[in-house]
Amino acid sequence: MAVAPVPGFAARPRLNPRLQTYAKARVAEFNQIPAERRAELRKLADYVRAQRAAGKPADLLFVCTHNSRRSHISQLWAQAASAYYGVANVRTWSGGTEATNFNVNAVAALERAGFDIRKTSEGSNPLYDVHYTVDGDGYKAFSKKYSDPVNPQDNFAVVMTCANADRSCPNVHGASLRIAAHYDDPKASDGTSRQNATYDDCVRQIAREMLYTFSLLRS
Repeated sequence: MAVAPVPGFAARPRLNPRLQTYAKARVAEFNQIPAERRAELRKLADYVRAQRAAGKPADLLFVCTHNSRRSHISQLWAQAASAYYGVANVRTWSGGTEATNFNVNAVAALERAGFDIRKTSEGSNPLYDVHYTVDGDGYKAFSKKYSDPVNPQDNFAVVMTCANADRSCPNVHGASLRIAAHYDDPKASDGTSRQNATYDDCVRQIAREMLYTFSLLRS
């Protein structure tokens, strides 16, 4: 998925009540983040801090293989986490080494966490409206390659959210920083009795780690 920001996104939005409650619960779980993960996430926080100190927006691109699950979840939680901590001038996108679709199980898990997601087109790669604040701030979400013109082309940090994409994509043109934050693919649970629980676990982990990242930048 790549996600186009709605104009005015940086006006210090407030999370909707369900997401606010969900985020607070994840903040209480920061002690579950291993030290090596914290070190990688601090690199991302340092990048955001440096960009903002220079008077520039912090552009973050989250990449996985199919732009279907982990990159969507990470991108949306990074933006929500910046809102939770009031970190302005953060812009987020996502993409894949190939385009498929925003997986329906990932959509459902994000909805259970508190995102308001509505499908606005049909087809093999439908478009979704994703909202996360009381004022309706949101995105047009769909799947596309990381190099798609809607995504940033220079001076951005790229976060590789899966090991396969990290291996198969040795160079992301225009990236100022590359960070590895790999997550297990919940796709392995599709169609099983563990499907919802696995997707919920993935959303919780990513939310926890994106919130931790932005907690280092709280104003």
